[in-house]
Amino acid sequence: MNAGDWTLLLTAAVAAGWVDAVVGGGGLILLPALFLALPQLTPQAALATNKLTAFTGTSAAVYTFARRVSMNWRLLGPAFLLAAVTSALGAATVSRINKDLFIPLIMVVLVGVAVFVTIRPQVGITLAKDRPTRRKVIAVVLLAAGLFGFYDGLFGPGTGTFLIISFATLLGTEFVRSAAMAKVINLGSNFGALVLFAATGHVIWVLGLSMAVCNVIGAVVGSRMALTKGAGFVRITLLVVVIVMVIRLGWQQFG
Repeated sequence: MNAGDWTLLLTAAVAAGWVDAVVGGGGLILLPALFLALPQLTPQAALATNKLTAFTGTSAAVYTFARRVSMNWRLLGPAFLLAAVTSALGAATVSRINKDLFIPLIMVVLVGVAVFVTIRPQVGITLAKDRPTRRKVIAVVLLAAGLFGFYDGLFGPGTGTFLIISFATLLGTEFVRSAAMAKVINLGSNFGALVLFAATGHVIWVLGLSMAVCNVIGAVVGSRMALTKGAGFVRITLLVVVIVMVIRLGWQQFG
C-alpha cells in the first residue's frame, strides 16, 4: 500500500470508531474503505480485519461508558457470552449464505427505524413511565444478544444501531444507556467473530492493529461526546447514520 492508502484507512478507522461508539454502524465506513484501498481483499479477510479493529475500539468504548453509566453485569455478562457464541456461528456460515438476500430486508428495517424515531421523538430521550419487568428485560437483552450476535458475525453493519433501537423501544431505555448496553453485547459479537476468523487465518494483523489504534481514538472521543451531550445528540446522530446506511446499502445493492 502507498501513503494515500494508509491515510485513507487510518482516517476511516477514526471515523468508524466515533460512529460505532455513539450509534453503531462503523463497519459501513471501514469495510468500503478496505475494499477501496485493497480491492484484491477477499470478503473474509476484509470482515476479519475489520473485526480486529472493531474489537479494540469497542473495548475502549465499553470502558469509557462503564465509568459513567451503571451496568447490570449479571445480565450483560451472559449476554456478552451469548453474542460471542452466536457471532462465531454467523461467521462460520458467512461463506455459505448469499448476503445479497439480506440487504433489501435490512434497508426496509432501517427505513422503519428512521421513520419510527422521527415520529416518536421521545423514544430514547426520556425513560419509560412504566418500568419493564425483570423477566422482560432479561428476555429482550438475551434475545437481542443472540439474534444480533449472529447477524454481526454473518454480515455486521448496523449491529450497534439495531441493539440501541431495540433497548430504547422495547425497554424504554434512554439512548445513552442503550448505547452503553449495546457496546457490551457488540464487544461480545466482535470477539466471537474475531476468534473464528483468526482461527481460520483470515486476519491481516499488521493492518488491523494499525487501524485499531485509530479506532480506539475515535471510540473514546465518540463515547465521551455521547455521555456529555446526552440522548438528544445520540438521537440526531442515529438518524443521520441510519440514512447514510440506507443510501450505502442501496448503492451496494442497486448501484
